[in-house]
Amino acid sequence: MSPANLVTTCRQCHRAANANFVKYDPHANRHDRARSPLLFYAGRFMDGLLLAVSAFFGLHTALWLPRALRARRESAPHGGERYLRFDAFDRVLHVLLMASFLGLALSGLPLLFSQARWARIVALAVSGVRAAGCIHRASAVLLIGVFATHLGRVFTRLVVRRDLSVIWGPTSMMPQPRDLVDLYRHVLWFLGRGPRPRFDRYTYWEKFDYWAVFWGMGIIGVSGLMLWFPTLFARVVPGWMFNVAMLVHGEEALLAVGFIFTVHFFNTHMQPEKFPVDPVIFTGRVSERELREERRDEYDRLLAENRLADIAVAPAPPWMLPVARATAAFVLAVGFIVIGLIGVALVGGR
Repeated sequence: MSPANLVTTCRQCHRAANANFVKYDPHANRHDRARSPLLFYAGRFMDGLLLAVSAFFGLHTALWLPRALRARRESAPHGGERYLRFDAFDRVLHVLLMASFLGLALSGLPLLFSQARWARIVALAVSGVRAAGCIHRASAVLLIGVFATHLGRVFTRLVVRRDLSVIWGPTSMMPQPRDLVDLYRHVLWFLGRGPRPRFDRYTYWEKFDYWAVFWGMGIIGVSGLMLWFPTLFARVVPGWMFNVAMLVHGEEALLAVGFIFTVHFFNTHMQPEKFPVDPVIFTGRVSERELREERRDEYDRLLAENRLADIAVAPAPPWMLPVARATAAFVLAVGFIVIGLIGVALVGGR
């Protein structure tokens, strides 16, 4: 264990270990600023990020819920023409995204909360810790593939087709000044101080969800690859970076799981106007009433441009809606169970 012998010692298991690799601190303490200052501040940042996002969207949801209950009582039944919101490509990617996310969550949380009694039960349910690791890596590869495929489609639209609406305008997912205005007006509507905002194709919370994936792929993805291939990354980064990678990988994953299984579920499926499921991401279709009431600016824009007929589609096949509801119910049930297990682990229960 002498510093002069560490490379030789580590090479007994990690054949490509080098001087950078042995700078990893196996006894780093995120709460000890004197011993691990970078890890200490990285931990403070991640804790602050988790608390800030949870507090903001927790309040957002708490304000939205009672107002949405009133809106449900006042809304008319869905009906009229059906319009295409998401094409088959988007829907298939979303299903693969869900599958990869569930695989990552169910295989990663037993490691993050290994001290909890339920962690062993979940690990055994997937044939042990080694099998959980394989599932985690396979799910990561699937997620990276989905992300790369989406980026390829965006690149094609922007560079090949020169479609600048990707980066600005009413059909862009880029955050714009209007989103702040919509947020302000939405809060006023929550409080009964103004009319419901006239949203366009994408709302401010949908854009947050979208860009959170980019943030997550940067933080979780890169840190996960560092932990998967430590000797490869040790060629270019010092070993103490693996301490930081381990911290941010777990903390950001916890934030992602908590956000998706609570806030995203509410915004998408659990708000009273949509409960028990919003099938649009499975069927790709919205009713004329939904489009007119929930995205009035998009409806009016398409109407003014004479383009509503271009996206008119037949109702979803009879089998599609039951499958969508069953799939959503399964994912929601898994999400609620996972949130319960996280709560037990965070309060110190076993």
